[in-house]
Amino acid sequence: MATIDTAAHAPAAAARRRPVHLLWGLAASGAALAVVVFLGLALGARSIPLDVVIDALVEPRAGDNDHLVVRELRLPRTVIGVAVGAALGLCGAILQGTTRNPIADPGLLGLNAGASLAVVGAITWLGIASPAGVVWFAFAGTAAAAVVVYGISALGGAGGEPMRLALVGAAVAAAATSLTTVVLLTDLETLERYRFWVVGSLAGRELDTLVALSPFLIAGVLISIGIGRALDAIALGDDLATGLGQRLDRARWSSAAAVILLCGTATAIAGPIAFVGLAAPHLARRITGPEHRWILAYSAVFGAIMLVAADVVGRIAGGPGEIEAGLVVAMFGGPVMIWVVRSARPGRR
Repeated sequence: MATIDTAAHAPAAAARRRPVHLLWGLAASGAALAVVVFLGLALGARSIPLDVVIDALVEPRAGDNDHLVVRELRLPRTVIGVAVGAALGLCGAILQGTTRNPIADPGLLGLNAGASLAVVGAITWLGIASPAGVVWFAFAGTAAAAVVVYGISALGGAGGEPMRLALVGAAVAAAATSLTTVVLLTDLETLERYRFWVVGSLAGRELDTLVALSPFLIAGVLISIGIGRALDAIALGDDLATGLGQRLDRARWSSAAAVILLCGTATAIAGPIAFVGLAAPHLARRITGPEHRWILAYSAVFGAIMLVAADVVGRIAGGPGEIEAGLVVAMFGGPVMIWVVRSARPGRR
């Protein structure tokens, strides 16, 4: 059956790079993330010098407005941006590896649609509208959508075969989106509350929410660390992977667990943010080649960089207000999609 080989368009030179070179590249990416984080603390509608930012972090002074802006407003959203961006980058890399599909992201498998439906239901029928309240429904909706998609695709002994995953995910996304639209069209109050969550943003998000959901995020990261070799085997095709002794059912269900935890946490905190999970793994693969342990590591860093940078750009470009980070990321999604389509090459297994 025809599939799209996500590693086929990675440069051959990248595949031959030594681990020491990749370590240096990862360190450089970490340094770039640190720079973006400092820019996130310094830039916005009100620019703050870097030395003042450092003072605010090291020796905060009560009553200093600049210190208050850094610590109470920008630091929480920047930390959340790093965590959510890294989670989305990891989630995208896992999905693309599991489905052998270069355009796989949380939206493709209906995970964002499941979260949206759950949030709309919580607002409409339970009267829950606070961010602290809807995050748990967003997480549950993501998990439910993932279980349905993986469960149906595995029926009949197919073992979650990539094409079935994509088709079932598209069907679940269409159904959940339709139900969400029906509810929103009949309840304007729900629409008014829902639109602030669905746009995808780091503004107004609380560190307490991240702390409450951090066990799920940590568990997802730990699972991701352990499935790199399994994703390498899946990339070779089911027959060859099975011949090499890989238990594909276990690998795919482990991947599903990681996706539920990572995507569920990220979507619950910041809302459905598109394209980070799509673009970060492609950028990583251009540097690392096809080895998923490196792809996962780079994808996490690149995802964090992309989301924090988008938040900074939104604050600067939207002044005196701001453009939500989810919208800024979406602006660059079109060119990324075109690049993916032009560079991906069909293959067979």
